Amino acid sequence: MGGKTKEQKQYQSLEQKHEVKRPVLKNCIKAFFVGGLFCIVGQAITYFYIYFFNFTEQTAGNPTVATMVFISMLLTGFGVYDHIGQFAGAGSAVPVTGFGNAVISAAIEHRTEGFVLGVGGNMFKLAGSVILFGVFSAFVVALIKVLLIKWGVI
Repeated sequence: MGGKTKEQKQYQSLEQKHEVKRPVLKNCIKAFFVGGLFCIVGQAITYFYIYFFNFTEQTAGNPTVATMVFISMLLTGFGVYDHIGQFAGAGSAVPVTGFGNAVISAAIEHRTEGFVLGVGGNMFKLAGSVILFGVFSAFVVALIKVLLIKWGVI
């Protein structure tokens, strides 16, 4: 029962013959270096906030993340981030800049439907689950911490 028919085997061999081989190692290296470049830019922005605005290392994180998301949204709006994403793959999608790209891409895609129903209604279509589970996870972790403090564990 588990065997394949003659036609299925022929199709599978034909498919394997015509399948495009992906350069996995090359793609991983590109993703690694582009993701690392994003981290360098983020660290430079952190140092900028520390040096010019007297933030500490602990408090500079939030404005750095907001700035990185804003930059990725600008680059997406100008069509640059799409080229970075094509080149780097996951190296551009995994960092927080990928979140900004996901939010603004959905907004740009639906702008012809109007600002309220198009942009507003679809802006968080892709990123909404990230926001939802991020807020929910933060709530659960905070609740656990409060309970542990109340019970004297920490």
